[in-house]
Amino acid sequence: MNICILSGSARKNNNTIRVGKALQHTLGKEHAVSLIDFQEYDIPLITQGDIDANNLNSFQKKLVDGMRPAQIIFIISPEYNWSTTPEILNFLHRFGDTPFEDLFDNKVFSMVGVSTGKGGKTPALHISNILFKIISYFNLESIVSTKIFEAHYTKEVLDENGISLGNKKFEDGLNDFISYTIRITKRWNK
Repeated sequence: MNICILSGSARKNNNTIRVGKALQHTLGKEHAVSLIDFQEYDIPLITQGDIDANNLNSFQKKLVDGMRPAQIIFIISPEYNWSTTPEILNFLHRFGDTPFEDLFDNKVFSMVGVSTGKGGKTPALHISNILFKIISYFNLESIVSTKIFEAHYTKEVLDENGISLGNKKFEDGLNDFISYTIRITKRWNK
């Protein structure tokens, strides 16, 4: 299966990339996985000009090349002022448009919310609502998974390379989330 992981925080040394690497380690054992790190983010705001689909910068090309063949797209967001990050919002607004609608077609989208404490569900729900709108507006054949993974106390459960620090509850929850998403995708792709 082809999988794309979007680690949606542009902050240096963020917790979101830890979760992205943990997903990549686990999924990469059996699947082709690309991890797109938003620390390299370079998408102009709407007032800063158009995005030319035939002349993408390095980050935009990596994003398109990761998403286009993917059957599953995991979007990971920290809880940022009770929502998702401005970078994820701008990405969805700029790429959820006609030249790029194929990036959102025939996919299973699965959300992960990241927190330094307890939290993470709100950004995942916010992203889901925007994806519902993109899928509906373009009449695409994709689904947004109903199961959300909340990565609580991230620094206490994963090191900077996404390796578990031994928290069984976190490991079991992440593995259950991954298994669920794979099962849903297999059903969707029948």
